[in-house]
Amino acid sequence: MHKDAGCTSELDYTEQSSWLLFLKYLDELESTKAGIAGLERRQHAWLLEEWAKWDTWAAPKNASGHLDHNKALTGPDLIDFVNSRLFPYLKGFKERANSPQTLEYKIGEIFGEIHNKIQSGYNLREVVERVDELRFGTSAEKHELSHLYEVKIRNMGNAGRNGGEYYTPRPLIRAMIRVVDPQIGESIYDGACGSAGFLCEAFDYLKQGRLSTSDVRVLQDRTFYGQEKKSLAYVIGIMNMILHGIEAPNIVHANTLGQNLNDIQPKDQKDIVLANPPFGGKERKEVQQNFPIKTGETAFLFLQHFIRMLKPGGRAAIVIKNTFLSNTDNASTSLRRKLLAECNLHTVLDCPSGTFQGAGVKTVVLFFEKGAPTRRTWFYQLDPGRNMGKTNPLAYADLVEFVELQKTFADSAKSWTVDAATVDQVTFDLSVKNPNAAEVAAQRSPREILDEIAVLDAESAQVLAKIRTLV
Repeated sequence: MHKDAGCTSELDYTEQSSWLLFLKYLDELESTKAGIAGLERRQHAWLLEEWAKWDTWAAPKNASGHLDHNKALTGPDLIDFVNSRLFPYLKGFKERANSPQTLEYKIGEIFGEIHNKIQSGYNLREVVERVDELRFGTSAEKHELSHLYEVKIRNMGNAGRNGGEYYTPRPLIRAMIRVVDPQIGESIYDGACGSAGFLCEAFDYLKQGRLSTSDVRVLQDRTFYGQEKKSLAYVIGIMNMILHGIEAPNIVHANTLGQNLNDIQPKDQKDIVLANPPFGGKERKEVQQNFPIKTGETAFLFLQHFIRMLKPGGRAAIVIKNTFLSNTDNASTSLRRKLLAECNLHTVLDCPSGTFQGAGVKTVVLFFEKGAPTRRTWFYQLDPGRNMGKTNPLAYADLVEFVELQKTFADSAKSWTVDAATVDQVTFDLSVKNPNAAEVAAQRSPREILDEIAVLDAESAQVLAKIRTLV
């Protein structure tokens, strides 16, 4: 794709590889289902018409099993077929599907949101042939492909621009999931799911060990739920979940903040919320009307949404900008009061700069349970002992101590507990102030400071005198 004029960034590479990978995956999924149906002596209804199947247009084979170059479209013919016939046909699946919770509906949504950007049919032919070499048949093959896809998503984050909004460091996600400890049968929700990293990692966590047929069905159909506003992120999120093993992901393409909190009913609520909502955005006045605490800060609106989406007794782990803990504006103060009153904010993980590559802001992770007020909060100040960045990213080893100490809320040089009764009842300030931190080097005396100023003044006077001499 690097050779093609239509693909100019990591975002383009990931987007365009997504629809090709999806169609290749769909072909193998359908072939597997047809094989099972044959063994069970029943008919299999193929989703795609014969002309739209991968083996017909993308990789027709000759009698020896090799690509039939006489039948394989290429050049302008291939581009015209994809843009004028294939994509419109696949987009129509959304209208023809019986339910949004079907693979047919997901096909229609994906191809209603994505467009082919590869301009050269010869480049597309090369890409298609490389994709055709991939296999989705075994768990090992799917695992390898999902790993490669995760690498592409990470590269999007490292590429700058708006790519970083799709990627939360996987070591941080894994630590959050270990603390929340989801169980099979519990529903998990991310209302700002991006590339679905939280949902994919939660699936990997839950599928460990021996699972019954019933467990597998629960994980496939009634465990993972998400919403995503942006088209590219939505498509990438669906593809990421599919590559991880979820056949028809329950991700909805919608603006989560466009939903009025009063419209969320008990039947809509979930057991667990895992999320890293976008922050720094400014929402319109009409969107703010959906929330009791009015604010333009996107992350604060999401936090209200997540509290509402939790069932009583539900658990959450949410990334948010660290200034949320201490901002003095009315919205921040009101939201902290609400969080402490309605939820047990039991843990705050303070993350260092560089945790999120490409983002200069510092963040914290809020861990809380809904249904009881906060009595005490355990803080942990993450300090890997090095400067983090693209070449030295966060590793899970950096979080092992946090996960272990959090089990018992143990105090250490990096952790301490704050009693809710000691929190200021006007500002509800929850600033990270480690009482166990090593003493800061003694400050200089006023005389030492004045002496240094005098020396600097003298040096400045000498420089000015030389300048006057030259003039």
